[in-house]
Amino acid sequence: MPSAIHGTTILAVRKNGRSAIGGDGQVSLGQTVVKHTARKIRRLHNGQVLAGFAGSTADALALFAKFDAKIEEYRGNLERAAVELSKEWRTDRVLRRLEAFLIVSDRESSFLLSGAGDVIAPDDGLLAVGSGGPYALAAARALIGHTDLAAPEIVLEAMKIAAGICVYTNQQILVESL
Repeated sequence: MPSAIHGTTILAVRKNGRSAIGGDGQVSLGQTVVKHTARKIRRLHNGQVLAGFAGSTADALALFAKFDAKIEEYRGNLERAAVELSKEWRTDRVLRRLEAFLIVSDRESSFLLSGAGDVIAPDDGLLAVGSGGPYALAAARALIGHTDLAAPEIVLEAMKIAAGICVYTNQQILVESL
């Protein structure tokens, strides 16, 4: 999964009809931590869709608003909303300058969206982005394969592991689940 965005970790897990996304709270400016409790996860579409971001905060907030409008326009059809946002993000002169990744998920599907036009659906129900993304993804794969933990618990434990490795990820972890 993409990991060029530094300063955060976002992890999504779908397992047994449940979906969870977790994000750490650290905001870094260069080598300095400027905030410990940022909220990088949102519930959308009457709480039926989860979204998390890695990247520029202002850009991500603009993308949350655009995605929220798309998910409403397409009446909760996550795949259609993801594809339409990604197309607009890639072709719009203003939007294509936004530097962020979005992970969106409901109980049936998950997608990673980027300004390059990527709409990536995972084979195994796991997605991660950000500087700690590879660590969280590896931990989640191990936990999903060797424990009976539910999706939210896998997210929390994998995020803790990532926070112990990545200097841009902290232990102030928010997990939202469906």
